[in-house]
Amino acid sequence: MTSALANTGHQIQDEHREAAERALDVLLDPALEPIVDMVLTRRDGRYEALAATGRVTFERTDDGAFVEVGHAGRNPLAEQSTDKFVGLDAERDHLHPHRDANSYPFAYAQTAQLFDSPAAPDLCVIHSAAHNWEDQGGHLGEHGSIGIVQARAPMVLGGKGVKSLGLIPRAARLVDTAPTVAALLGCAPRPDGTYLAVQDGDPLTDVLDLTDRPRHVIAFLFDGTNSNVLYDMCARGEAPNIARIIEMGVAFGHGAMSSLPTVTLANHTSIITGAHPGHHGILNNAWFNRATGEQVITNSQATWPWSMQHLTSGIESIHDAVHRTWPDAFTASVNEPCDTGASYSTFDFFRRGEVPPIPKDPFGLPNTTERFVRPSKDYSWSSVVDHMGVDQALGIIAGHYRDVAYPVPKFMWCNFTLTDSAMHEGGPHSEMAAASVRDSDGRVGTIFEALQARGVFDDCAFVLVADHGMEETDPRCRGDWDVALRAAGIESRDEAYSFLYLGA
Repeated sequence: MTSALANTGHQIQDEHREAAERALDVLLDPALEPIVDMVLTRRDGRYEALAATGRVTFERTDDGAFVEVGHAGRNPLAEQSTDKFVGLDAERDHLHPHRDANSYPFAYAQTAQLFDSPAAPDLCVIHSAAHNWEDQGGHLGEHGSIGIVQARAPMVLGGKGVKSLGLIPRAARLVDTAPTVAALLGCAPRPDGTYLAVQDGDPLTDVLDLTDRPRHVIAFLFDGTNSNVLYDMCARGEAPNIARIIEMGVAFGHGAMSSLPTVTLANHTSIITGAHPGHHGILNNAWFNRATGEQVITNSQATWPWSMQHLTSGIESIHDAVHRTWPDAFTASVNEPCDTGASYSTFDFFRRGEVPPIPKDPFGLPNTTERFVRPSKDYSWSSVVDHMGVDQALGIIAGHYRDVAYPVPKFMWCNFTLTDSAMHEGGPHSEMAAASVRDSDGRVGTIFEALQARGVFDDCAFVLVADHGMEETDPRCRGDWDVALRAAGIESRDEAYSFLYLGA
């Protein structure tokens, strides 16, 4: 699969070689090192990671392994361990680490999958751990890098069919989520043994008890949640419902590594399809379509309902895997833009020109911290959106929503947005971030109560993930490499603050 995609992928074309060299000279200038961690690219069939202090060139072999074929100075991707900065104290003791102290798990595979896409950029700029994006409002929390804190998402599985292991010292990948859910439910494998048409992930069967499968899987996504923060709050009793899932199963202490780029819609789609962004086609929150000469934007309120039209043909979701095994099964996608194959989807309402019932403001809503909804527009809006999602989930579980009767879903996916808004605005170690986890945990508890009232809780398994991590930035570390590129007369377009398309 990867070799076939590699043949249709992207590398720097001859007409852009000179521009690429000039752009690299600018980006790798020591003056930009505070904001530019490294640059990834593909030339002459080989992948490169280049930084101000060194570079490495590597190839992918026919069996999917990677071999280094050249280097100069320090290899910027030399450290790929998954246990770096595990635990909240360790992370706080190493805020916004320099490249030489950071780790980049699965970095060679991460780079290769990106350039498997024909829409991949000429240069992918990885911003530093400290970089505080002025153009995005100076967020105190940031993501997008494959540095470990920004890539590390939580992964928790519990309930029926999951072994009771607690917090374990190992890592997973977000692309493992879909095949793991499929294995847990007992979905029929495809002829090649996979569960999904394009499957980069592996089912984590060693943490499952497949002799006692659940009838239902209920999954939650806490967007943009720092796993060290979440696990610490669970241990201290501040997120009792997520702690309950851990007690009923397992949490991956090193986290689940998101795919490059470690941004929202690329990884929402990776989680639910089991494929990397370079393979499923939702390449970033925004990118450039060379074939049409158009900008593609998927991660916005205006485009979310229709974002899956950009999926690569033939990509399957967990919903598809369920329906292939049980054609009449009911599945639900609540407030999730990657809803391909779902029987019920929030965004079906929007595609039909309808708006589901949504409160006009968050004041007085349950599981809502008024201390932050009043001064913060993003906290307020996300609280309203997440309440809308809970309202839908409760109605579906109870068997009746908006004059339609529903069975208990075989698989239900619930996306919560508040944690991302709060951890961006306040930073992952802020009280605002902690409040967002408490609020979201309370919403999960409400769904637990509905499942208990319906009499199905004990026949459920539960999954909790995020789409990426969130790292504390340094407010003093500002700047934009586009300014330096323009000053050097280099014609390019920068999509989503990381994808450079030369001569576009």
